[in-house]
Amino acid sequence: MSLYFTREHEWVRVDGDVATVGISDHAQQALGDIVFAEVPAAGKQLAKGAEAAVVESVKAASDVYSPVGGEVIEGNAAVADDPALINRDPEGEGWFFKLKLADPGEVNGLLDEAAYRDWVKTL
Repeated sequence: MSLYFTREHEWVRVDGDVATVGISDHAQQALGDIVFAEVPAAGKQLAKGAEAAVVESVKAASDVYSPVGGEVIEGNAAVADDPALINRDPEGEGWFFKLKLADPGEVNGLLDEAAYRDWVKTL
């Protein structure tokens, strides 16, 4: 499975025509202790770059944007029930939603994992 990142610190893991989306470890560290997460419901259509979810921490609230477009097939109820899961495993079990990709080519404009990690070091 390929992992890609945006410069807004969302990640997307692609497996066939399904994309799983979350926020990066860097993002969760910057936010601090996450206390609330709202994830999209199945069936919602998202365009690339559209507001898709909300995450709130003791420091700030932030929108989560969809790095790719498609139809949401699952929102992660586990992070809605236990938002701290995002802090514990941001690039694993702390994902926000899964969607069926409308255009798999949309990942081409995203950063691969090595490029993202290198870019974060410059911040």
